[in-house]
Amino acid sequence: MRATPYTLPADIPRLIKGCSAHLLREGFPHLRKLPSLWTRWYFPSTAGNGSQETTKRNIERLSRV
Repeated sequence: MRATPYTLPADIPRLIKGCSAHLLREGFPHLRKLPSLWTRWYFPSTAGNGSQETTKRNIERLSRV
């Protein structure tokens, strides 16, 4: 994955998900049967605006969805 100074921050999760899905499907052929490995959803935020505990709680809550 490559990002340039012109890459929009909102595009970076899409690039990471696309690249990781490609690599995972290469390494685990049974994943090719799945229509999608990742959802389109992502949560952009800065760690500086909230506490580390809030960030951790949000990640844990989202991982259960």
